[in-house]
Amino acid sequence: MRKSYRVTFPNHRGEELVGILDTNERPRFFALFSHCFTCSKDLKAIVRISRVLAEGGVGVLRYDYTGLGDSHGDFQTTNFTTTCLDTICAAQFLAREYEPPQLLVGHSLGGTASYQIAEQLEPVRAIVTIASPSCTTHLSDFLAASNPEIDASGFGWVTIGNRPVPITAQLMQDLRSHDVPSRIKSLTKPLLLFHSPDDETLNYRHSTNALYWAPGRSSLITLPGSDHLLTNQAEDIPLVGQTILAWANRFCGTPLGGAQPGSLSSSSESRSCPN
Repeated sequence: MRKSYRVTFPNHRGEELVGILDTNERPRFFALFSHCFTCSKDLKAIVRISRVLAEGGVGVLRYDYTGLGDSHGDFQTTNFTTTCLDTICAAQFLAREYEPPQLLVGHSLGGTASYQIAEQLEPVRAIVTIASPSCTTHLSDFLAASNPEIDASGFGWVTIGNRPVPITAQLMQDLRSHDVPSRIKSLTKPLLLFHSPDDETLNYRHSTNALYWAPGRSSLITLPGSDHLLTNQAEDIPLVGQTILAWANRFCGTPLGGAQPGSLSSSSESRSCPN
């Protein structure tokens, strides 16, 4: 039977991040689900896909980045580097309290962060991205075009998802500093991509680029007619969830170093994440 637990853990600065662990009583392995830029763990597609995975025997931690959703901290102090650090802290929390995640799943920028840090997380055996940019300069270019004041004065507001979002110069500089394509080209772990050629937010070529760059054991599932948030076609959610389950079972599920499955207490003890 699937259950959900609210958990908390610190980011690299000691600020409290909040997550939901969706799981059954005896998960075969654990996954980490990272959300998109300015979204949250409660995005409908993330919640529903996580539940499909949990019902299939995978423990899934979905969590809010610093300054978003229920997590503490100031969004204006965050950037892509802190997004990656939050992902690492979430993985360390799972390893500390349950088991290290064997699967990374990321939607949009959450998938880009997964590309960036996958090789740093040794227990991770497979990566799934959903409508994810293959570079971070795509986002900086979009933000700069949306409001030229950001580059001109170092701050500006951009409307994303029908709400204003404050964008700082440090965020823009950080986005421009990362070489995600090189990280994709150096992946040693299998990669599964989902994307729609009709995505209104992110061009389909980002996933075809990643598929081309990734050195083998990569697959792309095309979702015709889908939007960026997977909200307009109800059949997409079970398709994505069940496909992830079937695919990940090829690579994940065996014990890590002889470790036994962790107990499913809803512990939220706050211990610092290394810088």
